Amino acid sequence: MKTVNMHEAKTHLSKLVEQALQGQPFVIAKAGKPLVQVTMIEAVSPQRTGFLKGQVDIPADFDEMAAGETKTLFEGETETDPGAQR
Repeated sequence: MKTVNMHEAKTHLSKLVEQALQGQPFVIAKAGKPLVQVTMIEAVSPQRTGFLKGQVDIPADFDEMAAGETKTLFEGETETDPGAQR
């Protein structure tokens, strides 16, 4: 495994990280003493869907809730209301 000193790591960090992503981990050392090992993380992105499964209840009519109000917001008033102010 490649060992680089702190200064070299700061200077070439982007290149070193790219190499780590290609499966070439490296060690950063200070005054010749190894401090940290940099390796690729296998699961880069956390699971975003389903994290509340079983913790919330969604009504069966969820897709139809407030459909009239939503349509009015997008399309404007669809019926003429004789009592409406203009």
